[in-house]
Amino acid sequence: MTFWELFFRTLPYKPARALAAAYWHLTRRRMRARNRLRVASSDLPFAYAVWIANNESLRDPTATAPKIIESWTWRPRFTVMLHDVAGSSTDAIERSSRSVAEQIYPFWQLVEDPVDPIGKATAADGDYLVPLRIGDTLSKTALLRLADTLQLNRDVAILYGDHDELDQAGRRSRPWFKARWNHEMFLAQDYVSAAVAIDMAVAREAAAAAKNVAELLIEASWTDRPIVHVPHILCHVATATEDQYRRLSAVSRKLQYLGASCTEGPFGTIKVEWPLPSKLPLVTVIVPTKDKVDLLRPCVESVLNKTDYEPFEILIVDNASVEKRTAEYLETVVSHPKVRLLPYPGTYNFSAINNAAARNARGSYLCLLNNDTEVVSGEWLTELMRYAVRPDIGAAGAKLLYEDGTIQHAGVVVGIGEAAGHAHRFLPAHEPGYFRQPHVAQYVSAVTAACLVVEKAKFEAVGGLDEAELAVAFNDVDFCLKLEKAGWRNVYVPHAVLVHHESKSRGKDISAANIDRYRRELNVLQQRWGTKTYDDPLHNPNLDRYSETFVISL
Repeated sequence: MTFWELFFRTLPYKPARALAAAYWHLTRRRMRARNRLRVASSDLPFAYAVWIANNESLRDPTATAPKIIESWTWRPRFTVMLHDVAGSSTDAIERSSRSVAEQIYPFWQLVEDPVDPIGKATAADGDYLVPLRIGDTLSKTALLRLADTLQLNRDVAILYGDHDELDQAGRRSRPWFKARWNHEMFLAQDYVSAAVAIDMAVAREAAAAAKNVAELLIEASWTDRPIVHVPHILCHVATATEDQYRRLSAVSRKLQYLGASCTEGPFGTIKVEWPLPSKLPLVTVIVPTKDKVDLLRPCVESVLNKTDYEPFEILIVDNASVEKRTAEYLETVVSHPKVRLLPYPGTYNFSAINNAAARNARGSYLCLLNNDTEVVSGEWLTELMRYAVRPDIGAAGAKLLYEDGTIQHAGVVVGIGEAAGHAHRFLPAHEPGYFRQPHVAQYVSAVTAACLVVEKAKFEAVGGLDEAELAVAFNDVDFCLKLEKAGWRNVYVPHAVLVHHESKSRGKDISAANIDRYRRELNVLQQRWGTKTYDDPLHNPNLDRYSETFVISL
């Protein structure tokens, strides 16, 4: 669907937002225009109906299913377990049971036990256990999709798919097109249980410590075997409610053995507080600057006055400032025992500046921090360090907000716009956004160097930032992908919050003065990492690759 087709479909429902998007499009800010229009249209009835017509109605495998199944050498048997039966209406039980009976894949059995559903189901002879909450219904192709995926790998421990919701009239809405397996995200919110299949051996082992499906999945999620996402709508959920207390208790019990604690997060999510070492390591906060004292002063003072983490130092890297008031401020601020100054003469090269600072850092951890940021919450560095100290973590990045309170950065999705984009950009921070994802910790492909923390040894192990070919743009994405290639995971930490006055120091990449340099660096990113076709695990093939907001691809 072209921009203007989508515009005219959206206009009758949301005229103000549609016309605003048209304005941005006509003034040649087309990425912003597309983003705004897609967000405006994403919750309208026609959007999901168009997707269903294009992706399910035209690609329904019902007619070819018998030949598909006949060609397989293995036909796994699914044990569908109805749970939360007690107190359910007869209509709800019949609706869920009927959806199983209507499966086009024939190798299944149905288990219903209001007293001990897990015990009865795991005693059955199925290959995979499929929990189905009473009132929810399987799509008619659900078991076929699961069995088809298993033809590629029989060793999969858990498979899970996408799901949508049914309104009171039985209409489908609110599709949740999910990320690939992301254990950090799963701890913070349950995005699996509505459409899941668990290898029976894994389920039986997990059942020993589980009283309900939430506990069963949490126990099973620690398996060493593969956990695979099936990118199809497998289940239609009657209600989106879940027992948050039950899940918080289950996650807390599991993580207490790892020294972590859990508290309630925003919008019914879970905040995990990973343990810090008994002796906290020194963090060097690197702040590059060239003049712009009006930005630098609130940045440095907010770090000094609000940060509750100890110990830290601030290393201001002065890139050939020329203004008298800059010299006066730097002379004053370096008198603070936590502040040092590193002169860096020469042309602006963000990568080279940070690499030089890293070599001069006293801390065993580095915090790259733009001079146009301001600390909002005092625990920002503590929250980042909870992740950065973990051996498996590369870079830990913060949630960054624009001055108007909307999100500027909530992790980076590689491949957006054939390059890389900031997830959930422009979402008001007080709104849940796409299934609460902006508000939960999660593994991501990359985070912005406007505020990230990384162990100095890991920074050095991958050669720091690329000062030769990525002097200004995309050096942080490239750096994070190098960390990932070396075996570390990058993580977005939403509980570390700062305001980012984006690019006020160096200007916009697409300005006339910068566009040639930007295009060269974009080409490096695209050639080095294949970002034109990059399949980011945080994204989903049914979401729009040209939108930083998570909306249906039309």
